[in-house]
Amino acid sequence: MKKLILLGIAAFFSLATPAMFGADAGENWGKFCASCHGKDGAGKTKAGRLVKAKDLTDAANQKSFTDDEAFKAVKEGMQDKDGNTKMKPMQDKLTDDEIKGLVAYVRTLAK
Repeated sequence: MKKLILLGIAAFFSLATPAMFGADAGENWGKFCASCHGKDGAGKTKAGRLVKAKDLTDAANQKSFTDDEAFKAVKEGMQDKDGNTKMKPMQDKLTDDEIKGLVAYVRTLAK
């Protein structure tokens, strides 16, 4: 009986849709990040050029920060040296797991 319950729980999670647990990383990217970073991550949007967003498709740029640094930047936001907002914090919009998903998504953008 215990084995059957565990199999049922495992089956539920294997069939569960991302919508059941919040938006997936691609949806969050489109909703919160693409306006500056672009759909492809190159940062060549008007807003991206304005804030000098990194080209996240460039492998060298990807190597310039750790996953922990990216997590912190997404969660807490970023400011330039003058204190101007460069990237808005997402801590009130995304869970820690969703932010981790975004960091993993960013890693897929490098060419």
